[in-house]
Amino acid sequence: MCWVLLMTLFSTCAFAQTKLGGQVTETSSNEPLAGVSIQIKGKVIGTITDAKGNFSFSVNSPPPFTLVISSVGFQTQEINVSGGQTDFQIKLSEQVILGQEIVVSASRVEESVMKSPVAVEKMDIRGIRETPSPNFYDALANLKGIDMATQGVLFKSINMRGFGSTGNPRTVQMIDGMDNQAPGLNFPLDNIIGMSELDVESVEILPGAASALYGPNAINGLILMNSKSPFLYQGLSANVKSGVMHESHRSKATTPFIDGTIRYAKAFNNKLAFKVNLSYIKAKDWEATNYSNLNVGGNADPTRGAGTDVDYDGVNSYGDEVQTNINAVAQTLAANGLLPSAAVGLVPSTFVSRTGYLEKDLVDYNTKSFKANAAIHYRISDKIEAIAQINYGYGTTVYTATGRYSLRNFNLTQAKLELRGDNFTVRAYTTQERSGKSYLAGLAAVSMLNEIKPHATWFGQYTGAFATARAQGANEADAHLAARKTADAGMPAPGTDAYRQLLDKYRNMPIVNGGGGFADKTNLYHVEGFYNFKNQIKFIELLAGANFRQYQLRSGGTLFSDQKEGRDGTIPINEFGAFVQAGKSLLSNHLKLSGSIRYDKNENFDGQFTPRLSAVTTFGEHNIRLSYQTGFRIPTTQNQYIDLKTPSGTLIGGLPEFDARYNLANGILRQNLSTENILKTIQGDPSIIQSATAYATAAVTQAVTAAVTTQVNAAVAAGQIPNVPAAIQAAVTAGVQGALPAALQARVPGLVTQLAPAFALAKLPKYQTTKLRPERIASYEIGYKSVIAKKLFIDAYYYISKYTNLIGGTVIVVPTAAAQPGLPIESGIGAGNFNGYSRTVNTSETITTRGFALGLNYALPMGFNVGGNLANNELSDFTPSPEVQYSQFNTPKYRYNLSFGKRITSTSMFGFNLAYKYQQAFLWESSFILPSGTDVPLFSNTTVPSISNLDAQVSMKVSSIKSIIKLGGTNLFGKSYIQAYGSPNVGSTYYVSITFDELLN
Repeated sequence: MCWVLLMTLFSTCAFAQTKLGGQVTETSSNEPLAGVSIQIKGKVIGTITDAKGNFSFSVNSPPPFTLVISSVGFQTQEINVSGGQTDFQIKLSEQVILGQEIVVSASRVEESVMKSPVAVEKMDIRGIRETPSPNFYDALANLKGIDMATQGVLFKSINMRGFGSTGNPRTVQMIDGMDNQAPGLNFPLDNIIGMSELDVESVEILPGAASALYGPNAINGLILMNSKSPFLYQGLSANVKSGVMHESHRSKATTPFIDGTIRYAKAFNNKLAFKVNLSYIKAKDWEATNYSNLNVGGNADPTRGAGTDVDYDGVNSYGDEVQTNINAVAQTLAANGLLPSAAVGLVPSTFVSRTGYLEKDLVDYNTKSFKANAAIHYRISDKIEAIAQINYGYGTTVYTATGRYSLRNFNLTQAKLELRGDNFTVRAYTTQERSGKSYLAGLAAVSMLNEIKPHATWFGQYTGAFATARAQGANEADAHLAARKTADAGMPAPGTDAYRQLLDKYRNMPIVNGGGGFADKTNLYHVEGFYNFKNQIKFIELLAGANFRQYQLRSGGTLFSDQKEGRDGTIPINEFGAFVQAGKSLLSNHLKLSGSIRYDKNENFDGQFTPRLSAVTTFGEHNIRLSYQTGFRIPTTQNQYIDLKTPSGTLIGGLPEFDARYNLANGILRQNLSTENILKTIQGDPSIIQSATAYATAAVTQAVTAAVTTQVNAAVAAGQIPNVPAAIQAAVTAGVQGALPAALQARVPGLVTQLAPAFALAKLPKYQTTKLRPERIASYEIGYKSVIAKKLFIDAYYYISKYTNLIGGTVIVVPTAAAQPGLPIESGIGAGNFNGYSRTVNTSETITTRGFALGLNYALPMGFNVGGNLANNELSDFTPSPEVQYSQFNTPKYRYNLSFGKRITSTSMFGFNLAYKYQQAFLWESSFILPSGTDVPLFSNTTVPSISNLDAQVSMKVSSIKSIIKLGGTNLFGKSYIQAYGSPNVGSTYYVSITFDELLN
């Protein structure tokens, strides 16, 4: 590589330099334009205009070549330079309508957005400036077909085309070519560890499969963020934004926030340039306050007053996942002489849960984010540029997964070295994830409760107090209240010193030591390169590339099984892939055909081929595209190796090592434990009743014998029966023979009814493990784009996608002890003697999704514009099975956005924008809201209600200080909403910002 670079340097120095210069002005006002990009087409060489619109630079290559003049908000021009001309007077006209943009994400080569072979959305600097959203990442929700799931002020997950989640591993987010996922969590953390808004040049989004070019996991979409080059965007920029957030359910309804960003970039002699970005955000986060009882599907009273449920598992209440059957506790107490035998009958066979703590008292809502970015760019020649870049992010927020994770002082570092030319890129980067003081709120709560009072002691006190109250004549409801009051004695209240000390102890204690804390230090290493053969092959477009990636899972046993199976604390996972793409324009550029194929291999799974074919026809301003795309998702690092204890059970990976570790062969699928299924099993197998009858007969006989023996011994003591063994035995036998028939007749039928389910559990089919496979998609799409009369932009598409091996989850219940001696071990499930495991599995059926989207934007006179978009996504062909019980489609059937605004232009200092968003209600399915009981229906009432939002902003350009002042607000209707069940209520935000930019026109 060094010899190649040296040869390149020597060869480029052999050419005489050509010096170019001139001025760029705005067409209508004739005002000079600062910051306009002047570049040589097909090379990396170029510069920008200064504050007076002037530019000057030298190029080593002799003419002819082409100058490309571009600036955000203006129509791009190309000027052919044939020789002799060195001074240029260039005028740029404002771009009033969409459709002129260039994108690179769709094919990895520059092309018009109008002729993209697949659906693509783009937000540029002007779109960011005009949005009423508080930041550019929130503004992505205004693009068509984009769903967003908010878990906090700084944590939002972007979902596309269904199967939405709060941490979406089906969507890949890239920043300057680097996969922005946190490798231990397997998805991007919003923009917490991302780009400063002042450094964003553009964001391109591809809804749908993009694996053919970008590799694994880009199965439902790709987000490609591009930062500003320090050669093209120089000088100082700064932004300060502040305001208030309001949501009535929060502990403090109205709170302030602050958001500050600064960027500086400088180029030296058009060869060396650098940039530095710093940003900081601080706010009080939105709060999750859904206290519905997952075990009954709707009780929203967490105070456990009159009429509440004794088996209470609140959505945003933690520690109450710990539950048991108090009749089984009563039997154990009686067997140990701690409760009279007669009292057992006073205790019903009812599950009771511990009293938990609310989320607002357990997690850190003091949200903050600090981001730093630095990059050095060096132009080795006119065609080759080297880049060294480092991105660092540090923050605190809350994330919704199987539980609510308080990501406290979480930090991520990404560093890359890159060499790129006009026809190639070689890039190597690493991602270093550090969990900081992050913890799982539910686990911390369970450990806190266990220290306050061990679970066995708590349930023992509860059961004893309940039996006492019932014996004294209290009804069941009052007895439960009295029992809970007794068992909760000594429980510290939130806000007290005792509570804070207990919380600090267990949120800082690692999970492996009994706390809720993570110790994750997972790393990712990636190297890739691709080459465009445009300089060697002219009759077709040919592109090829390859990559290698290694994950190093290192969680100290708190997240992965990296401390088990004899491992030294690290699990390496290797992946590699390669692709080739070809394209050809035909029929005088009226038809373009393109195709690509990619191969990827992960060491734990079979290799995967992903082809893509497309055709784009162009007639004037009308563009119609057809595409066939495939993609796949390798099971994430967590899908493979997670080994995480949660309050409701243990999350385990889908690889074979977990089968023996947790005795899964003796487990039963939770779906099979329904009352309906157990009754069917009893009715279909006569041996169950026979076994229950035999056990009941023996139990009644034993009880009658014990009672008669007690009576005979009393009679012997009173001298009524001789104290002679033969006489005593005869008396017992006679007494049993006299009492037993009536006892059997009276008690056996009832016992059989109670015992039959215990014997039925032993007859249920055992869990059968299956091989975990990558998830695949095949998608067919037709699209249309056009600009009519240079004013109306139309973009529409329809798609059908077929999923195979869809990755979902199943719950396995493994009994740990029988309810009573003599019963099958499976009977312990009904008494609470079991461990639950949630495991990654594949569906066995083909699942179909379909949908469409339509976007319209119209340019009105004087800089006004109006637009809207509509998106539809639907799921079909999914049938719940014992293996995969729910789809997690998690997407509204319809959503739409409407906008009306006016741009700030060179002749107008004022602008505004109104954005209205609506989405239908839909059912949310995820492991977070699985009820803790085994016999509770899934997702009985986990609906995300419909959302109607209005956002607005008004802005003013102050040219004298090169600034724009913006006043804005979101959710102006003031009705709070949720975007994912169990996540926080999102309220309204009101802000004012001032942005200073030396390049402001």
